[in-house]
Amino acid sequence: MKSKIDYKEINKLINLINEKNLSNFEIEVEGLKIKISRTIPQAQITKNTPAVSQSAETGQQPEPPETKPRDDLHYISSPMVGTFYRAPDPSSLPFAEIGDSVNKNQTLCIIEAMKLMNEIESDIDGVIEEIFIKNGKPVEYGQKLFSIKTK
Repeated sequence: MKSKIDYKEINKLINLINEKNLSNFEIEVEGLKIKISRTIPQAQITKNTPAVSQSAETGQQPEPPETKPRDDLHYISSPMVGTFYRAPDPSSLPFAEIGDSVNKNQTLCIIEAMKLMNEIESDIDGVIEEIFIKNGKPVEYGQKLFSIKTK
């Protein structure tokens, strides 16, 4: 009898990795190999660590500093580690743009994880205020994807 690792088990692994604050994790079970890597947020780097910009390390732009949360904004965060896509394919228009009105259950983006395309939907009605991730860039579990101004 062959066992399979399902999405729930992968999510448990991701939560454990976040809880233990690991930057790298690798496991192989019955020929299925899972490797998860993430960068340590700037706030967790100590003063003794040499200053290296995130963009130089990973090719990504550093995230803007956290601002005070606004009561009229709702945030959509990534439910998984993967690659962020704004459109169903490279030749299509994005699912949503800044300033677009969106409805609850409307697809906002796709996150590709382990060759599976996962549609991420809005959980409220509102207007897209900001898109935090660039198309084709990696995302981490819990990372903010969109801010939506509630109606």
